This record gives sequence, structure tokens and C-alpha cells, in this order.
Amino acid sequence: MTKPISILLIDDHPVVRTGYRRLLESTPDICVVGEADDGESGYQYYLEYQPDVTILDLNMPGIGGLETIRRIKARDPAAHVLVFSMLNNVTMAQRSLKAGATGFLSKQSGIGEMIQAVRQVNAGKIYIESELAATLALNATRKDTCENPLDMLTKREFQIFKLIAEGNSSTQIAEKLAISPKTVGVHHVNLMRKLQLQNTTQLIRLAINNNVIQT
Repeated sequence: MTKPISILLIDDHPVVRTGYRRLLESTPDICVVGEADDGESGYQYYLEYQPDVTILDLNMPGIGGLETIRRIKARDPAAHVLVFSMLNNVTMAQRSLKAGATGFLSKQSGIGEMIQAVRQVNAGKIYIESELAATLALNATRKDTCENPLDMLTKREFQIFKLIAEGNSSTQIAEKLAISPKTVGVHHVNLMRKLQLQNTTQLIRLAINNNVIQT
């Protein structure tokens, strides 16, 4: 008998995790082996359970989804990570893939699509929600003048950009990312310069316009 696909769920909403578990375990070839409500504990559970597929949200307390992906992939480059997010947009899909995710699915997707995504990601294949996949393909053909300005940011700069937009102070960001407030300040200055922004209000507006944060 074939071994079921083992799943680790990382999402800060217990009701959502319960729904995922019921859906996934209604399928004989999938088994949920663990759950976590933030990125830090999710990373520790990954090390403990070594799941076939990790399903995580991007907006979570603490280090957040993108940093969780980065840490998991740094420890295990072969890890299969499926992002399941409310943020149904190209920017976050691109950032997730760059961080090391194997798939991206929005929470507006149908039940059948999640099962399909899990199986494909487990097989080591990239899975992108069909609507987003079409947009990503279109964007790939555009000239540099049409590129999203956020693409100029490094992974760390984008993390800090998102955390600032969410209302975190430099001290809070430093604690979440385990870096010094001075380092946060340097990245903050660099990203403001790259994006040609004058103040935090403009930064928040840019984040909202690119669906990096929810309003």
C-alpha cells in the first residue's frame, strides 16, 4: 500500500486549520501529521515531523510566511511548500516562489484544486492557481518599463517593506527577523530610495495597491 502524503499545516486561525484537516483527510492518500499557529513553531514542527508537504499562510504573527519558507528551504532545499493565502495576487505569488515555495493557491480556490495542488507539489512540480499562472506568464513577456517596482527589492527589503506597511516599529521588526534595529534602519532607507518614496503613508499606499497587505 502506498504511503499517504504527510502534511504540516501552518496557519494562525484554528478554525481554518480544522477545515483544512477535514478536507485533506477526507482523501485516503493524504494525512495531516501536525499543525502550527505561527512561523517559528511551524519551522520547529517541520524539523520534527519532516512532512512531505507544508501548507502555510503568509500573514501570520511573528516571522510570517515568507521568512518561514526561507528558513525551511535553507534547512531542507528539497522541502515542498504550498502557500495557501488570502492574498490572491501576482506580487505575493512571485515572492513566495522566490522564497522557495513549490506552489501558490488562494483561499478562494475550490476544494478540488487544493487536493490537486497538494499532489502536484508532493511530486515536486510547481503548482500555481490557474488565474494567477496566466497573469504571471503575461508579466514575464513585459518590458522592464512595465515591471512592478517591488521587484527591485531584495528578499530582506521586501520583508521589511511588508512589516512596515503592517504597522510594525523598527524594534518590532528587528525582533521578528532576529536582526538589529540599526540593520532594519539601513534596509528601510535603501528600500525607500529604491521605490522613490518620501514617507510611510506612500509606502502603505504602494503596499495596498500591490495587494501586499489587506485593508
